[in-house]
Amino acid sequence: MYVGRFVVVGPGVGAYRVSSRSFPNRTVVERDGLLTVVPTADAAETENPYVSYNCARESGGRAVVGNGSHVDPITEKLDLGYPARDALVSGLFSLDYEKDDYDTPRIAGVVGADEAFIGIVRKDALLVRSVAEPTLVATYEKDSPEAYALDADTAAGAAREVLDAEFEHAVCAAGVTVGDEVSFAFADSE
Repeated sequence: MYVGRFVVVGPGVGAYRVSSRSFPNRTVVERDGLLTVVPTADAAETENPYVSYNCARESGGRAVVGNGSHVDPITEKLDLGYPARDALVSGLFSLDYEKDDYDTPRIAGVVGADEAFIGIVRKDALLVRSVAEPTLVATYEKDSPEAYALDADTAAGAAREVLDAEFEHAVCAAGVTVGDEVSFAFADSE
């Protein structure tokens, strides 16, 4: 099943996976303490604004993960002291779904050591929820939050676990853990 990009978050752990039929030549890189999705060196040039973006950032002992440029304003709202729920609502609502050929939803999550929030903005809805267990939301097919068995306890393990999930067209993934510190990791499909 093709679900597109997806986020899984729960208290203390989270992950984001790029799955793509149109732009598979991408990778995650670390730069300046955050994770960014970028085209690989062999990728065809494109002017598509949705191909490269920050997908994981840290804010005050929490991590934000998501599938686009909304990760930045969500993080900025957290930095200003907004509660996680409000930061997600604000960032998702203000940027809305992607105005591409598929009306691609924007998805994001905020991971804290003891709490997590997940959200999606689709053409027809904005959903933001507090979650007590790992929960998935995807851009297609699984576009409402649902429980997901994420067993990883390290950022590298979370990235690898979602990259290896049974959904089609895996490209790359980012993982986060939040405890005494925020840790990031990333993985590419082989």
